[in-house]
Amino acid sequence: MGNPIFSCEHIGVRFGGVQALSEVSFAAQQGAITSIIGPNGAGKTTFLNVISGMVTQDQGTLFFNNQDISQTKAHERAALGMLRTFQNLEIFSNMTVLENVAVGCHGRFTLPLWHNVLRTPSSRRLENLVHDQALAALDFVGMSTAASSLAKDLAFGQQRLLELARALAAKPRLLLLDEPAAGLNIAETKFLAELIMRIRDSYDLSVILVEHDMDLVMGISDAIMVLSFGQTISHGTPVQVQKDPRVIAAYLGTDD
Repeated sequence: MGNPIFSCEHIGVRFGGVQALSEVSFAAQQGAITSIIGPNGAGKTTFLNVISGMVTQDQGTLFFNNQDISQTKAHERAALGMLRTFQNLEIFSNMTVLENVAVGCHGRFTLPLWHNVLRTPSSRRLENLVHDQALAALDFVGMSTAASSLAKDLAFGQQRLLELARALAAKPRLLLLDEPAAGLNIAETKFLAELIMRIRDSYDLSVILVEHDMDLVMGISDAIMVLSFGQTISHGTPVQVQKDPRVIAAYLGTDD
């Protein structure tokens, strides 16, 4: 654990007459798995959209690796090393598994177009490098044997792993995961939990996780923030959050 790789202060987002987020402050430590949880409609995905740059906050400031990114576009945040996966799968169905992952690599390597047109030595070296790194990312998530398969032919759980492999190929510093366990069975969720921890340790990156599966969250998180109706109601370790009466009330309700 180290200094915050990401932090924000007093974030507010309004959609018309709905205050989706109000005065949300948050920090994710370097090398940590930090989870964001809360009941349905709490503002979790909206907050992740603000972090990734897909939604612009109405107020507040955001910092990534000590740099103010409050007005930085989503693609610029990605170039800085902030990568995101989505609750709904975003894969290229008619491309092979290896080609999907190679897309993540290409974001880090560029050559003038004429190199590719003329198939120069530099172009061929880059092609081999991308191939090797994409294959290494697939091997890490246990998908190397499916490299030549079409993405659309994979089972749903394998498509989730493919999306993770593509993100890893881009060598992020901060990985944003939006409900990665959605649609997975118990065995797949257990494998995913172990994989997220291996990703953090092996790739030396930080993770911000939005997830409904409480067993997964409590099992792998270093810190948790709880949102309810767009506001922070609790933050701390998994044990601290589990014992917080405000969290219990938000999930289970209270007796009058």
